[in-house]
Amino acid sequence: MPKYFDFKICGYYLYFTTHCIIEAMHAHASDRKLTEAGSAKFFVRKNGDTNVSNRGALTDKEIRIIRDFIKDNYKDMYRKWAEYSSKGFYEGKQNKNA
Repeated sequence: MPKYFDFKICGYYLYFTTHCIIEAMHAHASDRKLTEAGSAKFFVRKNGDTNVSNRGALTDKEIRIIRDFIKDNYKDMYRKWAEYSSKGFYEGKQNKNA
């Protein structure tokens, strides 16, 4: 599973799976097991904002920190995503409160 970075944010790796590249750009946040079950899922918009479709076991504080990190690094993350997928940024409904 490709990781966006080799380090953890709030104790979680940000990654995607090669079978989920058919969706718009997103990042799973998970522990060392890197499994989708129980992971949070952040869809990334073209301005770096995120839509959380699954919060997994993350706290509100962890979600906020990860969202801020993605906002600051989404362009680098997109370059990694584009190596595997032709799908672009998330264009769906924005949910800033999730």
